[in-house]
Amino acid sequence: MTVVDVYASADVIARSIAAGEVSAVEVAQAHLDRIEAVDDRVHAFLHVDRDGALEQARAVDHAVASGQPLSPLAGVPLAMKDVLTQTGVPTTCGSKILEGWLPPYNSTVVERLLAAGVVLLGRTNMDEFAMGSSTENSAYGPTSNPWNLDRIPGGSSGGSAAAVAAFEASLAIGTDTGGSIRQPAAVTGIVGAKPTYGSVSRYGLVAFSSSLDQAGPFARTVLDTALLHSVIAGHDPLDSTSISADLPDVVSAARAADVAGMRIGVVRELSGEGYQPGVQARFAEAVAILESAGAEVVEVSCPSFAYALGAYYLIAPSECSSNLARFDAMRYGLRVGDDGSASAEDVMRLTRAAGFGPEVKRRIILGTYALSSGYYDAYYGQAQKVRTLITQDFQAAFASVDVLVSPTTPTEPFRLGERTDDPVAMYQADLCTLPSSLYGGPAISVPAGLGDEGLPVGFQVMAPVLRDDLAYRVAAAVEAALVSRWGGPLIAQAGALT
Repeated sequence: MTVVDVYASADVIARSIAAGEVSAVEVAQAHLDRIEAVDDRVHAFLHVDRDGALEQARAVDHAVASGQPLSPLAGVPLAMKDVLTQTGVPTTCGSKILEGWLPPYNSTVVERLLAAGVVLLGRTNMDEFAMGSSTENSAYGPTSNPWNLDRIPGGSSGGSAAAVAAFEASLAIGTDTGGSIRQPAAVTGIVGAKPTYGSVSRYGLVAFSSSLDQAGPFARTVLDTALLHSVIAGHDPLDSTSISADLPDVVSAARAADVAGMRIGVVRELSGEGYQPGVQARFAEAVAILESAGAEVVEVSCPSFAYALGAYYLIAPSECSSNLARFDAMRYGLRVGDDGSASAEDVMRLTRAAGFGPEVKRRIILGTYALSSGYYDAYYGQAQKVRTLITQDFQAAFASVDVLVSPTTPTEPFRLGERTDDPVAMYQADLCTLPSSLYGGPAISVPAGLGDEGLPVGFQVMAPVLRDDLAYRVAAAVEAALVSRWGGPLIAQAGALT
């Protein structure tokens, strides 16, 4: 049997499979073996679909043997966040209320991955219904950061990020509502991108906040991230929020890595108090790299960004309150108290009390209050006005610069349990990522190095709506310079699981 390098990039693995140097089954088996060897410590996966993955890999090998055309990622193993439906595979959203549920249909993202020959290894852990910044809100226990098993891997897509960082999967899919791809990518030392809202189908994505939720890619390189992005993006008539416009070529942008002549804006409001010195130092180094590569760097003020946290935590819980009303014990999922003596209302109340965790209940209560009669205009209505101001800040900035940049997170990954009793401190992990989510534009996090505690920090690039390619160009330029300086990818320095 050929020895498979699970540390190789997705691009290298796919080209090796296409050339017949290694089989897709061998690649899948090597990653399944890696999961078995390390996931008891990481807990990235909630369900490993061993049989399904090997069956998909055999189909790729058959296509290779018969000379069929292959996609650029055919045979590459991928970890799927447990919030996108896949026929017959458990989808729980990290919640007890959906424990054991087997969807009867595929999400569009899953359909496109399967059509491209990507091998789906299983479902990854997440904060319940994507509500959290640490993956500690999962009903099935927390995920650990592969760099330091006592630290959080970010959230809500922490399982997907950890799977890639632990070399259990070459690629992963997460979802980003307020930073839930970019923040986990930053603290695990990998790349994660939030596409332009509406450019990746939400069909089959279990909704948290419908005007914010967006699926997107994780990988260990910018090119791999772009390749996965290109597979899942595109118009979908099944999704009423799907954009029908032509999408930019993110793969060519990632390969180009050219920032000469670009104007790059450093956001004044995303720095200062609350940002660790090591985070700010790595950010400054990345900005200097861009300047030395021929970009013009200017400071930009976006004053409304200061209100993004407050606006987000009114808008997202309000939409969550509406979306999660469907989990009522009547149609699917958990049912508690149905012994024949309880009313339908009592069964609903008992089921939701038992099935939802504390953070989900907190956000449902907050959102219901914000939408209630007499408070709607004062809270939800005002938050939407702030969202408009944030959008206007972005538009004004992009009139003079091509992209905006900032740290991805204010701090290195914090310790498991450190913020579980302080929701506001937990929410502040998303300070840098929330503005672009409220705006709807694309953003990407690329590794910027290690902070003062020796743990990863990220560099965030935010671009105008439908200019995802600009974000990839800048991220690739930063990556190329830093990888050359480090002598290899940052993730190669992770030592917790070696």
